[in-house]
Amino acid sequence: MNGHVKSMHFQQFMEPAATLLSLLLVMAVDSTRTVAASRNPGYNSLQQTLKLTRLVEKESVDVIKTYKASQGEMSELFCKVSVNDVPDSNISGLEPSEWILSIFTHLQAFFPHFKRVYEQQTDLQSPTSPLLAELTTVSIRSMSLAKRISSFYQSLFPNLPVPEPAGGPTTLPPPQNVFQQKVYGCVVLKTYKEFLSNVSQKLRTLKPKVCRRRMQINKFFFF
Repeated sequence: MNGHVKSMHFQQFMEPAATLLSLLLVMAVDSTRTVAASRNPGYNSLQQTLKLTRLVEKESVDVIKTYKASQGEMSELFCKVSVNDVPDSNISGLEPSEWILSIFTHLQAFFPHFKRVYEQQTDLQSPTSPLLAELTTVSIRSMSLAKRISSFYQSLFPNLPVPEPAGGPTTLPPPQNVFQQKVYGCVVLKTYKEFLSNVSQKLRTLKPKVCRRRMQINKFFFF
């Protein structure tokens, strides 16, 4: 067998070997990344929580537009009136564990108000009104966000007690006339939108801390 033929046989042998080696390297890197991610569940949970928060925040902006469009004259003024017994949009707590719990509690405080607004608007709108569908979506999304916040809290603080639903009845406004109902609904939705904006800002402050933890884990596995 001359040198040219031997070279061809060697090349034919090395090509699949190189392909196999490349495949094994890719699988090893993916496996390492998976292990690293599994050792830092807070990073993935933060990404999911931010994504859902942004979605809910966008939907809250949309529902306010629909709400104003469906209330007739003076609708632009409704959200500017002060209303008692509506949850605060501010988040309390200095440490992340404290203000994440505050977010969870605030979300639950909005649930009965969404229900009241929906019941009032059911009487004021036609059954086919898009506002009713959007109010339903807001209510469902807020519950999903509360569950996501709870999961995020557990991923960051696995040794702390799991957030529990707030006990006791939520204070709702007394019976209202039509004008008061329109004002109340607009203020609830506007306050909720402001609250979600605060939630997004708070969660973004955690990104550097969680990312540093992720980088430390990746450095441990890759080097």
